[in-house]
Amino acid sequence: MTSDPDDALSWEGDEDRPAQKPSLPQGWNAVGKGSDRVVTDGGASVAEPAEPAASEESQPAAMSPAMLLFVGIFGGIYLLYAIGWVIGGLNLKPLANLIVADAMYVPWFVLAVAAPALWMLTVWVLTRGAQSWIRVLLLLAGAVLLVPWPFVMVGAIGS
Repeated sequence: MTSDPDDALSWEGDEDRPAQKPSLPQGWNAVGKGSDRVVTDGGASVAEPAEPAASEESQPAAMSPAMLLFVGIFGGIYLLYAIGWVIGGLNLKPLANLIVADAMYVPWFVLAVAAPALWMLTVWVLTRGAQSWIRVLLLLAGAVLLVPWPFVMVGAIGS
């Protein structure tokens, strides 16, 4: 019985299967020797792409780690603001019952609690392709405008 060193790397019947051309996922480019034989997932040769690749300018750039940290800090601030609006608004409910009905108080209370989250979401969506300083400026403006004044003025104890 003779043994070939390549026998360990093959199974019986491997030769019956048609050879597959080397392929790459869509968007990848083959370089170097033999790259003209490589095809993409769509079946088109890399040398002749089926569709033009999207330019890097059309894709939004990934955020830097500093910007991700900055957005996370402001997300935490806005979460604390929402909690502050809940506490401050609930402390003002007895006073609000003397002035307005629940039908007027509840919708404004819900909007006040949701305002920080809505601001964060709006800034996130509208500044996807904008410069980083614009996003920072809008997040900073929201942090100034959305301060939970009932909580700041009355506190967690109430009056």
